[in-house]
Amino acid sequence: MQRPLLLPVLLCTTALLLTACGGDAAAKDTHSPSAPRGVTAQASSATSVHVMWEPATDDTGVSAYEVFRAGTKVKSVPAPKHMIDVDGLAPSSPYTFTVRALDAAGNASPHSASIPVTTLVPTVEDRRPPSTPGAPKGSVEGTRAVTLTWGRSTDDEAVTSYDIYQADSRIHTAPGTTTTARITGLRPGTVYTFTVRARDAADNSSPDSAPLDLTTAPAEGAGPSTAPTSLTATARADGAAHTIDLAWTPPKTGAPVKEHQLYLNGAFATTIVWGTEPPPGRATYSFTVTDKPGTRYSVKLRAKLPDGNWGDFSAQRTVVIG
Repeated sequence: MQRPLLLPVLLCTTALLLTACGGDAAAKDTHSPSAPRGVTAQASSATSVHVMWEPATDDTGVSAYEVFRAGTKVKSVPAPKHMIDVDGLAPSSPYTFTVRALDAAGNASPHSASIPVTTLVPTVEDRRPPSTPGAPKGSVEGTRAVTLTWGRSTDDEAVTSYDIYQADSRIHTAPGTTTTARITGLRPGTVYTFTVRARDAADNSSPDSAPLDLTTAPAEGAGPSTAPTSLTATARADGAAHTIDLAWTPPKTGAPVKEHQLYLNGAFATTIVWGTEPPPGRATYSFTVTDKPGTRYSVKLRAKLPDGNWGDFSAQRTVVIG
């Protein structure tokens, strides 16, 4: 099935709503979270450091973490995250980092222990990226964590770090001396697509590894996943343009799936509709693009369920226009 793809132009206005927490419940919460423990700071390159920590505790729940460099706040992240990358640092320079936790009432924990780290020495003439990491493998640990392993990369200088990406977003950085990472803070019953890139001290990054799809265990009492599975995306030349061919298996919903939403690069692109009974088995869809060679597209789908709601997203696939 091939139809022209119409990408809508959306003008979005975001309003920032500031709400004051009042009332007796907020006024009574004066208990600060515990200071985060187990803070580590790993130099990822000549200009970046990866900071990790263990979750803090609080009587009403931790809502966020703040990361400080030499006493100045540089990052804020929501509570499910326990790691961040700090970029834009000076090469061969010493830094210290601390972390503190916040709760919903604004109570701040003491700062963690101060952790020193020195960014790596840059290699000015190094323009050669590391080799592609070996295909990752993984295991699911319950509803909110996975462990990944991958094949080691090589570099003419040295691999200093491995960056783990989920749906085109870097979510973790591991030292270049290891080929494993544990990813936490995930959602139950959700499919995640992980890729790994190697990096050297000059910030040269390797190509993406092969993707790995992992689905976390569903929450207790939750139904089966409603995500399309086995999505593939390939690009082929079509005259002056290129055609991207998709194929996937619709979820089993008890009734034929007649509509899917297609997302490109994280944004809604179009709705794929079968006017009659959809074909059995694998579904296919093709669309044409006219972007220059080297353009990357990230593709994912979700199906319309019999009750009218949209189901879970499929794993994401990335295709590069040749």
